[in-house]
Amino acid sequence: MSIEIKEFKKMRLNGATVIDGFPSISLINTIAANYLVATLNLDQIAALDSDMFPAVSMIYASKPKFPARIYASEDFKIVVFLSEFRILPNLYRPLAKALFDLAKNQNCSLIISPVECPMELFAISEEDLVVQGVGSTDRARNRLTSNGIKQLSFGMIPGISGLLLNEGRWADFDAISLVVPVHPEMPDVKAAVRVVEVIDKLIPEIEIDIETLYQEAEKIAERIKALRRQAKPVEPQPPIGMYE
Repeated sequence: MSIEIKEFKKMRLNGATVIDGFPSISLINTIAANYLVATLNLDQIAALDSDMFPAVSMIYASKPKFPARIYASEDFKIVVFLSEFRILPNLYRPLAKALFDLAKNQNCSLIISPVECPMELFAISEEDLVVQGVGSTDRARNRLTSNGIKQLSFGMIPGISGLLLNEGRWADFDAISLVVPVHPEMPDVKAAVRVVEVIDKLIPEIEIDIETLYQEAEKIAERIKALRRQAKPVEPQPPIGMYE
């Protein structure tokens, strides 16, 4: 299974940070990625396409959009992969490969991939929960330390985020997984805000207005939920018996 990248616009992305905005068990990544795209006014530079993607066109500001897209800015040195639809497990590897290949081919310097982790795996209260990081290289781990981000010492990173860590270690490429503790009662918006705050620390070229972050993230979350409700009838579903 392959992912086709349809390029719309070329940019010089040397040294840029690539953000994984593909959703997993919640909308945290998608909310965070949408916020970065809107706040930094990023340009769409490409779309991703596959036979396994839903047959839909996402409409924003009266313009059609592919269900998976890539946004970027030369000034802010950032690339954001973004999708609103549910990602099936059989798409993890091809999507991780597409993201990693672009990062390497464009001479980007860092990949950041948030991933949710159930709160019950953390033996602490909700008030003490923080986003923790895992780095693929010593450089990435030093970056976490220098920005005051706690590192996960033991555990498992699933899905696209885990694949990116493994590829980063093998290729000596800096990748950081941001482990986000969540539970069913915690709103996706609250967790997404925590992710954006950590991304803001890791990328010196950007500066996020924390005062308006939560309010804007709530608006984005409602819009994404509405889109997903509309897209659900045409989203690919796993075969019966798979992923149970």
